[in-house]
This record gives sequence, C-alpha cells and structure tokens, in this order.
Amino acid sequence: MSVKNKADTANDDIELGLLLEAVYLKYGYDFRRYSKAHLKRRIGRRLTLAGLGNIAEMLHRILTDQSFFETLLLDLSINVTEMFRDPPFYLAVRREVIPLLKTYPFVKIWHAGCATGEEVYSLAILLKEEGLYERAQIYATDFNETVLQRAKEGVYPIAAVKEYTANYQKAGGAGSFTDYYTAGYDSVILAAELRKKIVFADHNLATDGVFGEMHLIFCRNVLIYFEKNLQNRVIDLFYESLCPGGFLCLGSKESLRFTGHDAHFEPFRQNEKIFRKKLRC
Repeated sequence: MSVKNKADTANDDIELGLLLEAVYLKYGYDFRRYSKAHLKRRIGRRLTLAGLGNIAEMLHRILTDQSFFETLLLDLSINVTEMFRDPPFYLAVRREVIPLLKTYPFVKIWHAGCATGEEVYSLAILLKEEGLYERAQIYATDFNETVLQRAKEGVYPIAAVKEYTANYQKAGGAGSFTDYYTAGYDSVILAAELRKKIVFADHNLATDGVFGEMHLIFCRNVLIYFEKNLQNRVIDLFYESLCPGGFLCLGSKESLRFTGHDAHFEPFRQNEKIFRKKLRC
C-alpha cells in the first residue's frame, strides 16, 4: 500500500470515528463498537445515494437534518431476516429445546435484535404448534423504532410467502402456513393471535441493561456486525439475563469461543449454535 493510500485510509477512519461520535452525542445511538467493515459498506452506499462527496459532508448533514439521520439509521440497522430462517435450527428448537421448556410452568423468552419481526413470529408459530404459546411471554427488542413498528404490524410482502412456506415446512411445520396469515393485494398480514404474547420494546444491545431470568434468548446473526469488545459485552448481558439451564441461540456464523463466558455455557446443539447456560458455573 502506498503512503498516499495509507494516509487516505487513516483520514477515512478519522472521519468515520467523528461521524459515529457525533451520532452518539446528538442522537444517543452508539455504533462506535460495530464492525468497521459493516459501517463503511452501509455508509458508502448512503453517500452514493445521497450524492455526498465524503463522510465529512455526511457529518454536517446528520447534525442539521434529522430526517437524513433517520434514513442513515435504517441503513445501519441489521434488518436481514426471514421467517424460519435456517430451517434446521428451528427444527432443533422444536424437537429438543421446546420439550425441556415445557417442564417450566411459565416461559420467558427474549428475542434480541428482532428487526422487522419475521423470526419472532416464526417462534410464536412454533410455540403455538407445540402447545407452549399460552404459557410463554416473548420480549422482542430492537433499537430502531421504525423497524419495531413494522414488526408490530406484522405485514410482509406476498412475494416472500413462497419462501417462508418452504422454510416452515422444512422446520417441521405441523399444519398449513396459510393458517397464519391473510393475503391482500401485494402483502400478507400475520394473524393477530400471534402477537398476543409478544411485547415489542426498544432496547439497545450496545448501551442498555439486562432482561432478567429468561429461559430462552434468541440473538441470531447480530453479533457478526459487532467488534470483539462489544460481542463480549452482549454475551455478558445474555449470561446475566438467563436463568441457570436457560438456552442461548446464536446465528450460524457466531460462537461463544474466545469470549469471557465460553466456560459458562455448554454446547446443546453445536451445529445449530444452541447453547445452554450451565446450572453451576
């Protein structure tokens, strides 16, 4: 790498750091420990779409234009999701985790980083089919109020239903996926009964505290966007929020290895990234 390229990279990193600090100080959202590669991709895309020349121009824009910041916030949110994403994972939850959760009189579940809600509703359907829904409470959280509102509404493109149906069937679906939605024009709305036991709430994994005494925590494909120190903070948050014997479900490319709590969990289904908090640590 040439001296010029090194200098340019250093300047870009400084500008990115200033932008993230400004976002935190003005709006209270903390992206300072997110993966720099992820941030640069998303910010670079918005620079192009907005016709801005560099991050310094974007910094001025977000400080003076809240609507532009809200657009950028959507860019930086982690919203890649689908219903019954990774069907073998949901099949493992259905067959191996749910039977153990049934031994509790009441089950508390935290779905952290729920985005637009597709996976929350997937879990609700699974619990309903396995006879546990009425004894469960699901807390679905995200830091972005816009995507939380979409999750609350439960409205999704009809074009995605074919894929969702296939995922549902591969995940061991016990009925017909059509029972869970009503179609209209180019969208479907999920059945209102699926929302009955879900509480949608604002929570930021980078800055907020624990949800106590959970039996099951879902946080799938979120940690991969965080730097190592933030990953460790979040795992600590989950550890403190889980009851002994509780389950932690991560994404397919995520792991507890090299975290401070690796020894405090045991692999329950290693391939599906399902871990169980040890009864005694």
